[in-house]
Amino acid sequence: MLDDMGDAAGTGLLLVEDDRELSGLLVRLFEGQGYAVQAVRDVQSGLHAALTGVHAVMVVDRRLPDGDGVDLVSRLRRQGVTTPVLVLTAHGTVRDRVEGLDGGADDYLVKPFDSAELLARVRSLLRRHLDDGAVVLPLGAARLDTTTNLVTVPGRAPVELSPAEAAFLAQLARRPTRVFSRDELRDSLAPGTRSLSLVDTYVYGIRRKLGREVVRTVRGVGYRAGELGEA
Repeated sequence: MLDDMGDAAGTGLLLVEDDRELSGLLVRLFEGQGYAVQAVRDVQSGLHAALTGVHAVMVVDRRLPDGDGVDLVSRLRRQGVTTPVLVLTAHGTVRDRVEGLDGGADDYLVKPFDSAELLARVRSLLRRHLDDGAVVLPLGAARLDTTTNLVTVPGRAPVELSPAEAAFLAQLARRPTRVFSRDELRDSLAPGTRSLSLVDTYVYGIRRKLGREVVRTVRGVGYRAGELGEA
C-alpha cells in the first residue's frame, strides 16, 4: 500500500472536517499524495461513510457541528470498525489527548499543524496497522483478511468489503458452527441500536458482493457462516 516514499496511490482516506476552507486544503493535500479522499462535514455523515465505504485511514476533527469527533470514533469502534483514526483538535491539553485515545483514536494532532507532520502521522498509522498482522479467517476455500477487509476466493478476483461488513462476516467466521440470532448480531456490532434492519443491511451487502452462500439463513433462528469455493 505504501512504498518507501510514502506513495499512497489508491489508498482510501475518510476526512471528517466541517471547516470548508480547511477541508478543501486537506483534500488537495492528501490527493496530492495519491490518497482517494472522501470528505464529509459532520458526525452522522462520518458514521454513514465509515460504515458503508472502504477506507484505510480516517482523519477526524474533534469539534463537529452535530457532536464530538471522538464520540464518532467511539461509536465506530463499538460497531467493529478498526480503521486507524487520527483526531484533529484545537485543544492540546493532556486531558483532551487522553479522552481522544480512550475513545478509540490512534493518534492526536493539535491545530495548527504542519502539513508534513500530518502526512507523516497518517503514513505511520497505516504502516502500524499493516504491521499488526492480518487476521485471516476461513470461509470454506475462501479467506477473509480482517486487516484489508478482502475476501479471496480461488479462481476469482479479491472482493473488498466495507469495514462494517467485514466485522459482521468475521463474527460469523470465528464461530462457523454457531447460529447467531439477529438480536445478538445487532447488539454485538451496534450496541444501543434497536432496529434489526442494520443486520439485514449487512447481510444484503455481503451477499450482493459475494453471493448468497456466504451467509446462511437458519429459519426462525438467525444466521451462520457459509462457505465459498471448494472446501
